[in-house]
Amino acid sequence: MPIIERDPWRTQYFEDVVCPDSVNIPTDDEHAYEFYPQHRWIYNKLLICDTQGISGAPHGVPPPSFPIFSKPIYNMHGMGVGGRVIDSEAELAANTHAGHMWMALADGEHVSSDVVVIGGEAQWWRHSVGKPLGEGVFDYWTVLAEERPGIEEYCGRWLQENLKGYTGAVNLETIGGRIIEVHLRFADQWPDLYGDGWLDAIVELYSRRRWRYPDADRREGYSVVLFGAHGVPYRHPPASLVEEIRARADVSSVQITFHEDVPPEQHAMPPGGFRLAIVNCWRLEAGLQAREDLALAFWSTQALGKRRRSRSARLPQR
Repeated sequence: MPIIERDPWRTQYFEDVVCPDSVNIPTDDEHAYEFYPQHRWIYNKLLICDTQGISGAPHGVPPPSFPIFSKPIYNMHGMGVGGRVIDSEAELAANTHAGHMWMALADGEHVSSDVVVIGGEAQWWRHSVGKPLGEGVFDYWTVLAEERPGIEEYCGRWLQENLKGYTGAVNLETIGGRIIEVHLRFADQWPDLYGDGWLDAIVELYSRRRWRYPDADRREGYSVVLFGAHGVPYRHPPASLVEEIRARADVSSVQITFHEDVPPEQHAMPPGGFRLAIVNCWRLEAGLQAREDLALAFWSTQALGKRRRSRSARLPQR
């Protein structure tokens, strides 16, 4: 596998990409942490606050005001595990944990941005925004074709100042244009929506330290997510159904995002639901229909699927 991928449902994106055996390209934080020891400090979220002058401290240091956002200082599993808004001193006292921190509650649009970086200088950007349903659950993500100049200017300066010497992909999470998390990798949920040849260009970036992706067919895409209830021993839907959905017009890929042979509680999932599947697509309606069809294959999620469908039906096209 030329690109190191921990989740088997995402190897479909990378298995046909030609890459030298000596090149290691991480898609998860565990491997990125190992490969780049000089830059691994960026996984300390307190330091991310410090580099931007954002108020924050470990639990045990009282915040000047409320509300605040509380989360682990390090969280290598992602998925928003352990994060929550805290509204009062009493609530903080009841939810104080070793290894956790608080930070000023950010306000504004939450954007996930993939950046190609050479020597700390940004070469390429792509931004995605999610439609949240609460408790860390997203209805779907829109992979934007448009630029976000404010984010690119602010985060570009931050990269120049804080990741000098780094070459590779970076994923930045921002709220209101300020950075809340940094990852030394790209988002492996939707690389198929970045266009033909993008992964080949990524290989050249890591192997030859140059970026030559023309980005000529950039267009908006969608990553539609199916969640179910926690604590259920789910089974994968029939492979024939997955293949039939994958072959549909405007559907780019289908991921069944859990291990059948691993207990549900051992999966890293957000508080609001257990992620069952993801449909990447070029037309939102196609993704929503595919999600409905997959939901029917998960008998225990039919009621949840109906509730989410009623909400999704009110969403405007983008």
